Amino acid sequence: MQQVISVWVRDPRIQKNDFWHAYMDYEICLHTNSVFFTKKTSRVRRRFSEFVWLRQKLQENSLLLIQLPRLPPKNPFFSLNNAQQVADRMKGLQTFLEKILQSNLVLSDSCLHLFLQSQLSISKMEACVAGKTSFTVAQAVQSCGLRRFHSEEDLQRDLSVSCDSDSDSSECRDSRHKTKELTLNKSRSADTLDLRGT
Repeated sequence: MQQVISVWVRDPRIQKNDFWHAYMDYEICLHTNSVFFTKKTSRVRRRFSEFVWLRQKLQENSLLLIQLPRLPPKNPFFSLNNAQQVADRMKGLQTFLEKILQSNLVLSDSCLHLFLQSQLSISKMEACVAGKTSFTVAQAVQSCGLRRFHSEEDLQRDLSVSCDSDSDSSECRDSRHKTKELTLNKSRSADTLDLRGT
């Protein structure tokens, strides 16, 4: 059976750090039947600076055995509100991913798998690859995007693996919001019980 790896870069969104600082991130969708990937479909959000980090890491790890394609140039006048500039950058990022995914040497790199299939920050990806985390690369990949949990404790444990304080991903924000809702609902239920008891 022919191995297929399909990747899309889409859905650009402006994320605000605070009132003055904002950046754009993009959704990366992956569908594959390749033996290099244990998870066959995934969706994560990454920003341009993370693509820069990925290219640098892949080039270092390949020991210059291959010449990686270039990323779209960093434009000092890039505007988050300029639809044409955003579309051009998005197309360039997708082309970059499509080209690197054709190399078996790159496909065996753990940094690539964490970048494409986890929502870890750069620092946590580096720590994970170096074996300095309580979870493996495979565990980080498998836990990303999980939606079903048996208990609030399972949810908290998964968040500590797949999300971190640096991440502004929509999945992490959704999960953190759900955690807050669970906690609020529990405390409201307890208050209601106390009122009924009195």
